[in-house]
Amino acid sequence: MGEEHGHGHAHGHGGRSRPRTSIWGRLRHAVTPHSHDSADRLDTALETSKRGTRTLIWSFAALFVTAVAQLVIVLFTGSVALLGDTIHNFADALTALPIGIAFVLGRRAATRRYTYGLGRAEDLAGLVVVLIIAASAAFAGYESVLRLINPQPVSHLWIVAAAGVIGFAGNEIVARYRITVGREIGSAALVADGLHARTDGFTSLAVVLGAGGVALGFPLADPIIGLGITVAILFVLRDAAKEVFRRLMDAVDPATVDLVERTARETPGVLGAGDVRVRWIGHSLRAELAVTVEAALSVEEAHRIAHDVEHRLVHAVPRLTSAVVHTEPAVGADAVHDTLAHHH
Repeated sequence: MGEEHGHGHAHGHGGRSRPRTSIWGRLRHAVTPHSHDSADRLDTALETSKRGTRTLIWSFAALFVTAVAQLVIVLFTGSVALLGDTIHNFADALTALPIGIAFVLGRRAATRRYTYGLGRAEDLAGLVVVLIIAASAAFAGYESVLRLINPQPVSHLWIVAAAGVIGFAGNEIVARYRITVGREIGSAALVADGLHARTDGFTSLAVVLGAGGVALGFPLADPIIGLGITVAILFVLRDAAKEVFRRLMDAVDPATVDLVERTARETPGVLGAGDVRVRWIGHSLRAELAVTVEAALSVEEAHRIAHDVEHRLVHAVPRLTSAVVHTEPAVGADAVHDTLAHHH
């Protein structure tokens, strides 16, 4: 017996036992729409993408306004350091473009060629963001070394410092917004872009600290602090690269795998669960697993149990949209597996 279940069904909740979850999990379950038919899952995915797109639009607007405000001050003060930060902020606002394209692609329906859809475009966009962060670190380091070798005088220090504060505040607001929404919708690319905005805030903060050092009679303060900020950007780069790399390699939180196994085992009729595979497709999770059932069950009964397992999993596991459940008989499964052993 080897029933596999992974297709969407519209089904109610009456008469079904519910998985044991935490108080928070039960509260979230109560206030969140939770029909699991294909249309509802698609609507949820579309709404998630729309939320990500809204985040990109608002954060782009915030960064653009920040950069324009800095540009006005650059024209007034003639600060080369601030000019570099302003150009940087204009460029960083444009990082929303690859992620926005990825969100649009991710909303396309699966096809015969792209059977999982185009959700993985988000991971590629995240890789682009990581490369931009690396370029930011290289640019900041280059400018700092250049200013150490050839110091540049800066006038109107208090205005330059004010522009740096504007840049830091704008980038930090955008960073918090992108990171928060990215984690809530499961988008590694959006989180990486939020971390990128945070590095830009550090760069703007360097302008403030550098201006303070120059005001105190230490002209090399600006490039020295710039080098320190470059190191900070490299640490942020490491975190962003690690998150995007893990997503590209189909890494998930081991606690999610434990939750899948535990939820499946607690389903009535399931004697055991294993062979769990979980992966991200864009900002949604897909799962595959095997459950052991009584050998005497009919195909229809095994199918019902597989259906119940998927039902419970979609309720219990955040961001999970579907699960392929393979049922195995409690007796004789080894003999069936032996026929495929030489293929592994």
